[in-house]
Amino acid sequence: MTDGLEADVEGADDVAQQRDELATRVRTHAGRIARELAVLQGGDYGQKTFTTDAGSWTLKYEAGDVQYLRYEPQSGSEIYAVSSKQPPEPDALERAMTDYDAFVAAFNEYVRSFEDLFADVPETFPEVESTAELAAQRDRTLERIREVCTAMAGQLHRYDGDYGTYATTIDGTRWELKWDGDAVSYLRVGGEDGIYLLSQYGPPPAPEVRRLVDDVPAFVTAFNDHVRDLEADLETVAFESK
Repeated sequence: MTDGLEADVEGADDVAQQRDELATRVRTHAGRIARELAVLQGGDYGQKTFTTDAGSWTLKYEAGDVQYLRYEPQSGSEIYAVSSKQPPEPDALERAMTDYDAFVAAFNEYVRSFEDLFADVPETFPEVESTAELAAQRDRTLERIREVCTAMAGQLHRYDGDYGTYATTIDGTRWELKWDGDAVSYLRVGGEDGIYLLSQYGPPPAPEVRRLVDDVPAFVTAFNDHVRDLEADLETVAFESK
């Protein structure tokens, strides 16, 4: 009953070694395809499926290397010819390799399909109009606005504290000036989601400056009226010492 236990067991080392050597060659070769695919598609990662007569191959790549190469035959289970986990079974890899040349041919045909992609693209393009003068006009306008708002900030600082805000409504739109000392922190038109005509960041779009600049005199007039009202109120205050 125990005679079978004495029989020789065939070693699998040679088969495994051959499988590993083949898997290494496949990974190296598929890695070249992955790098070419990354160059063509742009980006560090992605995947692409190529169809052959016998099935389909999906190559996934990241950072110029193969993540996996999956073969899905028309019949039978899918086979990972290249995987970041474990190598395929030897017989599975052998089945996949019978269609590998067709996969490479499909990839090559895919690349060749782009050969005339840019044939009709012109070598030159129209001249681009400069925005330099428009930006300069905007900046000059903003500088005038900043000068008058700085003067307003100085007055506000003088009688209303080191920092704060002054707000009024011009044609139904809120205008708000925030000062810090004698400097302007911002001039905002239209509430919290409005346009910052003046701020510590970049300038607003030129069309917005043009749209709002005609209302700046009304804003300044409202401020002057506000100051005159304050002066009138102060004149009515009496203080008697005992």
